[in-house]
Amino acid sequence: MTDHRKSVGQSGEAVAATFLRKQGYRLLQRNYRCTLGEIDLIVQDGEELVFVEVRTKQRPCLFRPEESIDRRKALRLVKLGEYYLASTKHLEVPWRIDLVVVELTPDGEPVRIEHFQNATSGIVTP
Repeated sequence: MTDHRKSVGQSGEAVAATFLRKQGYRLLQRNYRCTLGEIDLIVQDGEELVFVEVRTKQRPCLFRPEESIDRRKALRLVKLGEYYLASTKHLEVPWRIDLVVVELTPDGEPVRIEHFQNATSGIVTP
């Protein structure tokens, strides 16, 4: 991953975390890493634990960031969520996977932030 791409991703995660906090979510963890991969954000929405995938693109871009979530990626997100729940002994906690899309100007200013709850529900059921 190039430094620029990493920087864009980190900017998007910061924007998403701020956005979710303003929506009443409680940020629990950023960039949870394990042997299966990484969860960008882990937040709490009431009693529900939410694993958040953040997709960030800098304009102009050829496709919408949400179009990059395919069945394989959705399955990996579910497995990451299950791994986190098992490793933290939160197996009975209600949970879901959300997607936050961030589009930035070339100067790094957010021009679009969109939150998709239960982002994997049409692709795979946790």
